[in-house]
Amino acid sequence: MKSGRIIRMTMEEAMKTPGKTDWARFDATTEEDIDRQVAEDPDLQAIEGLDWSKAVFVPAPAKQPISIRIDEDVLAFFKAQGAGYQSRINNVLRHYMKSVKEPAE
Repeated sequence: MKSGRIIRMTMEEAMKTPGKTDWARFDATTEEDIDRQVAEDPDLQAIEGLDWSKAVFVPAPAKQPISIRIDEDVLAFFKAQGAGYQSRINNVLRHYMKSVKEPAE
């Protein structure tokens, strides 16, 4: 683990550190603004009208921390896509696992 991004400070120092939240904008946001933003959200449009009455909760499998050796170029490829690279690697492995377990007919 790289320690270059770890910053140590006291609680008092942390309380004096300015945050990045625009509280004035947050406080000025009305319920109508929120309703309009929700209505304009393209992600909501994709699920509107779906029948959720028969939806079943499927919990994610537990994660097992391991140490694995991966070729540098493969790791660089996944990391270059941004945060969540470990989840993307896991998804690729899961896809492969399913394809081996249930071969296409």
